Amino acid sequence: MEKKLRETDCANTKSMFRIIQSIPSKHAEPFKLWLAQVGYERVQEIENPELAQNRVKEYYELKGYPKEWIEKRLRGIAIRQELTEEWKNREVREEKDFAILTNEISKATFGKTVQEYKDFKGLQRKNQNVRDHMTDWELIFYYARRESDNRYYHCERCKGA
Repeated sequence: MEKKLRETDCANTKSMFRIIQSIPSKHAEPFKLWLAQVGYERVQEIENPELAQNRVKEYYELKGYPKEWIEKRLRGIAIRQELTEEWKNREVREEKDFAILTNEISKATFGKTVQEYKDFKGLQRKNQNVRDHMTDWELIFYYARRESDNRYYHCERCKGA
């Protein structure tokens, strides 16, 4: 037996999937089939991105979000992508710079940083997206602010550090 200083081994999600793929057992077969199905679906989504958008809608519906909220959220994602692309065009490259700019939008819209707003909403896990927990009105104000900032950043004099 291997001598270790720890009682357990750890792996990230990708490594766990690789481990599952290598298990020569009929008990692992359902997981292998699921992995193959998910891989196949992702390849289809590469060929037809609309499938990915439909999948996102289905996930939000399964989480219990109303269709109107889902539509606003998806439009908001498109606005965020446009703004992020504009920031990239303005030579913003570092992850921390995107975080700073996002915090500035949050402060201008709600008077709170993203973390303060997460605390206000009671979100405790790091992977929880604050926009998934906003009301319709919060989303409207948030995305109106983002669109406003996006129009501002189209000016020629704006450049990142």
